[in-house]
Amino acid sequence: MVQYITKRFFLGLLTIWVITIISWVIIELPPGDFVTYYVDVLLRENADSPLGRQMAETLREQLGWDKPSYYRYGKWMWNMLQGDLGKSLVYEPMPVTAVISERLLMTVILAVSTAILAWGLAIPIGIYSAVRQRSPEDYLFTFVGFLGLAVPDFLLALWLLWISFAVFNQSVGGLFSPDYLNAPWSFARLIDLLSHLWIACLVVGTAGTASLIRVMRANLLDELNKPYVTTAIAKGLHEWKAILKYPVRLAINPLISTLGYLLPYLISGSIIVSVVLNLPTEGPLLLKALFNEDLFVSAAIILILGTMTVIGTFISDILLAVVDPRIRFTR
Repeated sequence: MVQYITKRFFLGLLTIWVITIISWVIIELPPGDFVTYYVDVLLRENADSPLGRQMAETLREQLGWDKPSYYRYGKWMWNMLQGDLGKSLVYEPMPVTAVISERLLMTVILAVSTAILAWGLAIPIGIYSAVRQRSPEDYLFTFVGFLGLAVPDFLLALWLLWISFAVFNQSVGGLFSPDYLNAPWSFARLIDLLSHLWIACLVVGTAGTASLIRVMRANLLDELNKPYVTTAIAKGLHEWKAILKYPVRLAINPLISTLGYLLPYLISGSIIVSVVLNLPTEGPLLLKALFNEDLFVSAAIILILGTMTVIGTFISDILLAVVDPRIRFTR
């Protein structure tokens, strides 16, 4: 078991290093840079003037953008190992860590809460739907599941906003009330966050919950039709005990394996939802950074998404080894 975890850990570190290279190359592929954008906005129609060209050359020299790409990548990696992710070009002169720190905390809280909600609903509903196959409850859960998969999250967010304004004359956007938006952390601010968080979790996690229900139901149905389940029940073992002890442990494996992409999906896949609901997460910040070609903020957020994928995969590998001992011996 220790050898299994150690191997996965070092593979994860190698993967994160590859992610840094890929993210840097992808961000630098489009033509132009922030300096060009900045000079165009600052000088407007005089961007092609000698003053504009001179300002662009000076800025590139100050930012080190007159050096080759591999040199800037190496400098970025060296600074990152020392805890410096660079400075934001849009939110200058703020460092990247200060720009993304508050939003990163909100993103992690939203992602973990949504994952807990999705798993907490999907597993029991999937089990009940499989055990009571073709019952009225199964048809109801199937209908709701397909509806959750068919309706886009951003459309559900728009409906929720419209209902809240039209019926209750209130806004459900954001994660804080106006009084606590910029307030320091306190117990009252935490309570205010929890009172708004469930709405965002419900919207963001709808599609994921519906998908997990279908996966759990399908896998459990395959296990319930196998002879060992019939034999266990025939020998006197209680039906629910036999189901929860053996088939569920095997049917839950695919759900655990999805944890690797579930965490980053809740961030990158909910960018439009975050914009619609005005959520202070990393998604809208990444969108703005890409539009403004803010290289260091974009690279940092993409690196965080990749790291969360690796962390989620690492956690799912450990959980799979705990649930299914056969995986521990996989080479």
